[in-house]
Amino acid sequence: MKKSGNKSGLQTKRNKKTQGSSLRSTAVHQTQKAKVKGQVSRKDVNSGCERSSTMQKQSQTKDTSPQSDADSSLQCLQKTLSAEDEISEVDLYRGEEEIVEELLQPVSEAQSSVSAAEDLQTYSQREWKGNTTKSQLIRKGYEAIASEFSLCRVRGDNYCALRATLFQLLSQSTKLPVCFQDADSKWPKELDSEEVFLKDWQFPFESKKSKFQRLNQCLELLKKKWCEAVQCESLAEREHLCQQLFRGLEEEYELLEALKFLMLRAAIELHAEMLKSSAVPEFCWLLYARDSSKNPMSLLTNHLRHVGFSGGLEQVEMCLLGHSLHQTIKVFRLYKFDTEEFITYYPSDRKDDWPPLCLLTEDDRHYNALVPKTKKSPKFDEHGRPKWKTPAVGSSLTTRL
Repeated sequence: MKKSGNKSGLQTKRNKKTQGSSLRSTAVHQTQKAKVKGQVSRKDVNSGCERSSTMQKQSQTKDTSPQSDADSSLQCLQKTLSAEDEISEVDLYRGEEEIVEELLQPVSEAQSSVSAAEDLQTYSQREWKGNTTKSQLIRKGYEAIASEFSLCRVRGDNYCALRATLFQLLSQSTKLPVCFQDADSKWPKELDSEEVFLKDWQFPFESKKSKFQRLNQCLELLKKKWCEAVQCESLAEREHLCQQLFRGLEEEYELLEALKFLMLRAAIELHAEMLKSSAVPEFCWLLYARDSSKNPMSLLTNHLRHVGFSGGLEQVEMCLLGHSLHQTIKVFRLYKFDTEEFITYYPSDRKDDWPPLCLLTEDDRHYNALVPKTKKSPKFDEHGRPKWKTPAVGSSLTTRL
């Protein structure tokens, strides 16, 4: 009888361990599933608890474990899942200090809409591994500029061209543009009184304010942040400013909508000059030659108001963006490598007068930002062809056969 009792006791302990192991396995499974999805929803928590309860009942029918032990294990699991609901990516097997340190970080990689700079060739080798003609062409394009720039990846949505431009603007600009200094500029109030330009303006966030108030708020925020960027005394200050702005929050989208308004304002001014037969940049004729944008109102209705929502910027609108900011947007178009269009300027008429903002695209749809490395003489010309060093005056070359 003693032996039988010992066996029964051992069996009970083994059953407890098995039940505890099953519950821990369920928790691990739930955590891994949450990491794949990026978040643990309420539905996942409830279903996880129901599965745990079912497992508990099944284990009770197979063994005679005390009810109090099973209830304790179930409560422990429910607390774990509840904690995951509040902090979706907490790893059960990481130390407390590591978790707290991560939560105290101001902006995580997942939150940031512009990544930290990385090596261009490393990126291209990771993303373009194939041996197709296109893959080889893109890799050559990356190689051509890898010695001059690092890459900052920009979130790939319909705002990406605006976001990449704004990031470069705040990272590099040394003075405010004329549009923030000119007292005669057309701001929302004047535009709204002349024509109903603002009634159909779209915003990516809800507000009780009028569209005029909201757009004016966007413009004031842009002016404030631009001033702060210009006044930064070090590169570290600028990086911190950008980290705080580019994290997908409402403030970032307000700045992007402000850029769209500056484009509209520039489009109105240029159209007025065209009507007076005054000289205007060449891209203006292309902009207003489209059936969908014969005038500023149709440009807004059919194009600008949709940017960020259902479409991005077209190339002629990139020219308008650069003109509105008094900056030249210099784009390396990798799929055009080894052609005259490898480097394109938006707009091209002021590239020698306005500071450049360097972007990169693989397809003219998605844009990333390029961060200059320490200055060295470029190895390639504007078409991606190798540059040859010219021998110094008086030097001679000797070729031995």
